[in-house]
Formats: sequence, C-alpha cells, structure tokens
Amino acid sequence: MIEQFVAKLGTKQRLLTLEVTPPLSPILAGSKEVEKLLTLSSEVAIDAFVCTDSPLAHFKPSSILSSIKLQNLTHKPVVCTLGMRDRNSIALCGDILAANEFGLRSFLCLTGDPIKLGDCAESKGVFEENSLKLMRIIHNLNEGKVLNGKALKDSMEPIYGFQVINSYANNPQSLKTKMRKKISQGKPYALFTQPVYSKEMAECLLQSLDEINAELGTHTTLIFGFFPVVNYKVAIFLRDKLPGVFIPDTWITQLQNAKDNEYEVGLELSRELLTQLRSLHDKIHFMSANKLELVREFYLS
Repeated sequence: MIEQFVAKLGTKQRLLTLEVTPPLSPILAGSKEVEKLLTLSSEVAIDAFVCTDSPLAHFKPSSILSSIKLQNLTHKPVVCTLGMRDRNSIALCGDILAANEFGLRSFLCLTGDPIKLGDCAESKGVFEENSLKLMRIIHNLNEGKVLNGKALKDSMEPIYGFQVINSYANNPQSLKTKMRKKISQGKPYALFTQPVYSKEMAECLLQSLDEINAELGTHTTLIFGFFPVVNYKVAIFLRDKLPGVFIPDTWITQLQNAKDNEYEVGLELSRELLTQLRSLHDKIHFMSANKLELVREFYLS
C-alpha cells in the first residue's frame, strides 16, 4: 500500500491525506469515529491517513498501535506520527522496528509539542534530540542497522520518513534555511507544511523547495497543510498558539465581524484558499480535528 502512495508523491497527480487523532478510548475497531472514517473514505478519494501522536501534548492512545489498527481497518496506508517528546531513541527505534512486521512502514517525524501546552502537567518531556534523529534511526534501519550499530539478523521492509515544516516566518529566508537542513540531513520523501493561509506563502514554499531540490539533487515533495477556519475562536487559537502559522488580519477581521454568520464566512474564505492551493500544487494534507463533515464540505460539495 505505502509504495503506491510514495510513488504518487513524485507525480503531478492530485493527492489527499487526512489527519486522524485516535479517540480517548480503548476501542478503535467498531467505534463511531472509525465507522465515519470508513464511510468518508468510500466517498472521497483519500490516498493516506496520518495518525497523530498526542498533538499539543494532549494525551491520546499510542499512535503506533492506532496506526496499525487503522491501516488494517481501512486498507489504506497510514503515516504514523512520532515525536521525540515522550520517548528516547531506544524506545523509538524498538517501536519502529517492531511495527515493520505489522506492515506499518511510514512515519511523520516530529520533535513534539511542549508538555506545558497539554493536559498532562505532571509528565516530563524527553526531547533527547529533534526530529532529525528520528530520521537517522529510519535511515539506519533501512541499511540493516539498529540504534547501537548492530546489524539486524533478518531483512526488513523499507521504511519511509516524512517531516514537517512551518508555513510562515517573518524572514522567509530563515524558513528556507530550515527546509534545506531538513532535506539535506533527513532526506524526507515529503515535507508536510503547517496550515497555509495565503497563496503568496504557498508560492514561496514551493519556490524554496524547487531551489533546494535543484541544489541538493533531491526529490522531496511538498504537501500543503490545510485546516479550515470556520470561526473566530479557531482563527485566534491558530494565530496565537500554533508556532509557524500565520492567519491574515483580513481573516481575523471578517470572522470577528461576522457574528452569527461566522461559519459561512469562514467556510467561504477557506474554500477560496483551498482552490488557490490546489491550482498551485494539488497535494493537500487535510486537518479538521476529526470533524469529518468538513472534508465533505470541501471535496464533495
């Protein structure tokens, strides 16, 4: 499954991934969330799911076990999000290695959100290094070596690593520098961006990536993050709490003035943005905080 998805990254074909956060429950199979997901995937051509790893440090079930279950239930590739926040490199390497036997072979590598943002204040962040160490672990495993340099006794199926890049910076050159570092050292198959909220920034990201790929001889693809903003409260949260994301002041003003009509206003702003992004580069990562009806609003209406 995953090879077909990876191959599509290098084409100009439409590509859609959908972010899924495991429910705060011991039950995934047969849960209402999965039933809705199965229905949606029969209606919309979703190429892969991306399973989150306790986003914003809010406790959720294991992203690895949830990803394996989700992949088995949907029969679609799942990119499992892994962060350096909660586990050291021994645990991460062991988890990735063991997941291989269950067919989970693609990982979105993150440093991880700070504990202070979440709902587990008594926990302590590990943060042994940043996401580049996770990428090194994946590269080593693909070469048949584990964390300590010892060789694997048996061959394993290839593992695919992905990374995240901010969608905005006051100094666009600094964002390009970060992008170059992630590509040169991590060699991700694709960079998922944080939510993008302007055509100009999307063009800047694409141009930077094209220049870096040409410079390094790499073939990393960009996948635009898209998070519909359908009310003023969400807009303020994304602007103030999510680093590397910029909501235009015009959006804030329009949503603030919309009052009882803010959902329709936000929907229209978001629809126009998605049309612009898809006209530039039709590879979208759809984030909706598990509000699957929003996917239908944009891909079926």
